[in-house]
Amino acid sequence: MKCKDWPVAVCSWSLQTDLAGVAGAMKELGLEHVHLAVGPAVEEGGQAYLDAIKAQDWTITSTMIGFPQEDYSTLERIKVTGGIVPDETWDANRQMVLDALDITADLGVKYLSMHAGFIDESDKAHAEKVTKRIKLLADAAADKGVMFLLETGQETAVELAQFLEKLDHNFIGVNFDPANMILYDKGNPIQAVRTLAPWIRHLHVKDATRTKEPGTWGAEVPWGDGEVGIAEFLKVLEEIGFEGAMAIEREAGDNRFGDIKLAIERLTAA
Repeated sequence: MKCKDWPVAVCSWSLQTDLAGVAGAMKELGLEHVHLAVGPAVEEGGQAYLDAIKAQDWTITSTMIGFPQEDYSTLERIKVTGGIVPDETWDANRQMVLDALDITADLGVKYLSMHAGFIDESDKAHAEKVTKRIKLLADAAADKGVMFLLETGQETAVELAQFLEKLDHNFIGVNFDPANMILYDKGNPIQAVRTLAPWIRHLHVKDATRTKEPGTWGAEVPWGDGEVGIAEFLKVLEEIGFEGAMAIEREAGDNRFGDIKLAIERLTAA
């Protein structure tokens, strides 16, 4: 299934079910592409999960790894607990990413995505620490022939672009999430696409409305009901020559399947 020339995928974690449930939902939705969470494959008993993945007739557009210590209850909590930032979980999280890279390479997938956490260049020591860790992981990705994708949201597009330019690493790209730019209140997602165009390899189809109270989360809403703007978003992707996949992500609401189906309908009708 495609939107224009871009494959439409679904984020496996958005379906809130096991691998068999993901397979069933994808079949019902008519999807053949998936942005696949590989966390279960790096845990004890992960080989069975990996074997089940290999048995599926899917195209995996990217893998994804998250971290157990992350707390998204408030913006302040995720700033402290997000990604590879916390020192107390760094050793375990580094190994999780290295294992995820092995799995990604074994599956023949080009990309591994994650939220690295807030880079926060205003704190020099913190930024140097996070930069060193991202470079270490990107070097490991390069050794496996996998590109490491940082997800947008924690920084403005200009800040992230400056960081990527300074890092200058051939195996780091961006998984662009337009809703995160709104949810974190980090700027206009359409302009952010233009700013980050050289690095965007994969993206999430997700929508949101901006907070009216600075320092708090915006609200995630079904695709097309928020402030991203479907027509303008697709137009800017064509403008920059985007060639990746569009993975529908839904992390809120009590009808995930229905909202994903609605997103498919709106994408394919665009």
